[in-house]
Amino acid sequence: MLWLKAFHVVFMVTWFAGLFYLPRLFVYHATTADAAGDARFKVMEKKLYYGIMTPGAVLTLASGLGLWLGYSITGGWLHAKLALVGALVVYHLWCGHLIKVFRAGANVHTHVWYRWFNEVPVLFLIAIVVLVIVKPF
Repeated sequence: MLWLKAFHVVFMVTWFAGLFYLPRLFVYHATTADAAGDARFKVMEKKLYYGIMTPGAVLTLASGLGLWLGYSITGGWLHAKLALVGALVVYHLWCGHLIKVFRAGANVHTHVWYRWFNEVPVLFLIAIVVLVIVKPF
């Protein structure tokens, strides 16, 4: 089970790397005015989302499920963590939606909005790590 736990952390780090970087690409994409830059960001966003983030998310969820079943983990902190992970999955899917919005040329948000949007995963990371390590309830 320690191997599964180690890989769970690796997959989680991979997923979060994408969750931190993709919204930052949105910040820059929202300020791009030239066609070449727009096309470049569309390719970068798509490769990051489908090539790194989504596999990282799926492997994080699968290994987390394996840990949950293997260790028979219980507690109020786990329910809170699972709720946050569920919300993080929604955020991930929202990022995928925003990629499609950019691809269609229909972005309506400013770079400032994306700067705030970029901070959301930090809050999830802090809360989830505190719940897992401290187990406050």
